[in-house]
Amino acid sequence: MTLQSDDTQTDSAFRESFEAFYLRELKSVVGLAYVLSGSGRAAEDLAQSAFLAAYRQWDRVGAYDDPGAWVRKLVSNGSVSRFRRLAAETRALLRLRGGESYAVADPDPESLVLWDEVRRLPARQAQVIALRYYDQRSNAETAEILGCSVTTVKTHLQRARETLARRLGEEIIR
Repeated sequence: MTLQSDDTQTDSAFRESFEAFYLRELKSVVGLAYVLSGSGRAAEDLAQSAFLAAYRQWDRVGAYDDPGAWVRKLVSNGSVSRFRRLAAETRALLRLRGGESYAVADPDPESLVLWDEVRRLPARQAQVIALRYYDQRSNAETAEILGCSVTTVKTHLQRARETLARRLGEEIIR
């Protein structure tokens, strides 16, 4: 009987620890997913999948120095996978429809112009921009989340800034 109450305490501490993490990180992670995917529904799905994976492995992930970085890496990688899957589906649908396509209007605040351009960047550059400027992560945190060096992050930031400035016709994101 004592073992059961200890297990209950451990389960309770586990849930409380994850719940605090989840509540602290949710808004930021969903926002990151949104700027990477361009879709509120996709952002919620990406974030939920990442948090579910974290919950399932919380005994390991919760011990990390920054479990939020681990979740953001899943969201970042998931957004790339989602984009590739959608691109393949779109190509298949266009073949079926004989090349005919249509655009769905999305209500866009002024910042969506910038994030639309960010999504047009190569995937790693878009991830670096979103983590650095939307999620306000340092270069070191961004490197850790993406599993690359700080130098690589700086290179992607520089290339992305130059491309965005050229496309938008102004000096941006410094």
